[in-house]
Amino acid sequence: MELTDKEKEILLKTARLSIEEIFNHKPVQQPDYAAYPNLALKAGAFVTLKIDEELRGCIGYIISDNKLLDTVVDAAKSAAIRDPRFYPLSKEELNKIEIEISVLSPPFKMNSYDEIELGKHGLIVEEHGKRGLLLPQVPIEHNMDKEEYLSSICRKAGLPAGLWRTKTLNMKLFTATVFSEVEWRKEHASN
Repeated sequence: MELTDKEKEILLKTARLSIEEIFNHKPVQQPDYAAYPNLALKAGAFVTLKIDEELRGCIGYIISDNKLLDTVVDAAKSAAIRDPRFYPLSKEELNKIEIEISVLSPPFKMNSYDEIELGKHGLIVEEHGKRGLLLPQVPIEHNMDKEEYLSSICRKAGLPAGLWRTKTLNMKLFTATVFSEVEWRKEHASN
């Protein structure tokens, strides 16, 4: 999905306002979908929260039957208070979080590990009733090579890290349009 700069800005602002809504109970306003039609399309999305570049929450949906904006709102709130790896975000942390949004393409079947391009493809593995997902930016942020990326997706799903070496896993790939408040400020600081 090709989002305009304005659509990215709206999504980032709406994600932040939806997290603030948890504390101030002011409902988030809906955008003009006629002016920004991509926000009404159905697409999966993840919202990642960081404080001082450390993960503070990440929740999302691989696919969604809701409008992209509504999916981002739900993912942002969930990342703030429902990520089981963290305590719910406190009001004092609101001004410390940095928001990153990943808008996902529909997943497609992987036939060979050779198809995986680091930094381009996210991974979804489903094996033995277990499932895991890693966003495309993960191997870049953690300086992983392809073998480390594959081992990491196995661990994320609760599978043995080397399982991918013994067979071709039931895996799907996806791409993502990734943007963040940090990048947004850098790109628009001179404007």
